[in-house]
Amino acid sequence: MSDRNIKAGDRSVMTVGLTGGIASGKSTVSRRLGELGAVVIDADAIARNLQQPGERGHSAIREHFGDAVIDPTTGELLRQELANIVFNDQVQLEALNGIIHPMVREETARLIEAAAPGSVIVYDMPLLVETGQHSDMDQVLVVEAPVEERVRRMVTDRGMADDDARRRIAAQATDEQRRAAATTVFDNSGTVQDLVRQVDEWWRLQGS
Repeated sequence: MSDRNIKAGDRSVMTVGLTGGIASGKSTVSRRLGELGAVVIDADAIARNLQQPGERGHSAIREHFGDAVIDPTTGELLRQELANIVFNDQVQLEALNGIIHPMVREETARLIEAAAPGSVIVYDMPLLVETGQHSDMDQVLVVEAPVEERVRRMVTDRGMADDDARRRIAAQATDEQRRAAATTVFDNSGTVQDLVRQVDEWWRLQGS
């Protein structure tokens, strides 16, 4: 793999940040990299776990946002209620990010430290650029798809309202901002097979 590596303890690994806007196809790239042998760290999955009842992220969110975002019966986080708050209020979005992102970073560091020597560690994170963590990576992979196609996927596949989908896109970095941080951009304006071929070619080049 690349000779531009960082050290995790005394073991050399290559860290790769993977990002893309919501519904860009990032999950397809992440899944394929895992199939090819990368160690994939899913920031969204870590964040979801931190938000389970009894976890420290859940407690911190409840303290800041109050019981209105907690199911009174199960104690589960009411994700849609929370989303309705933060995607309509930049200050509250920053507050949520300030709660969760440091915790995700800590767990990510632990997983990197546990990786085998020589691993390619893919850090799958939608807000990689927004949080400035792209600068810590050896390489940054960005997945792009046209905005209207992303809106269509969110409305058709996820059942979102058109306005909600557009608000979520607007709350993230722009394509230009992500592209400026990228070492490689994957174009997902075609088929899934086209995207997978791009990923396979990138992986092949890392071993050359």
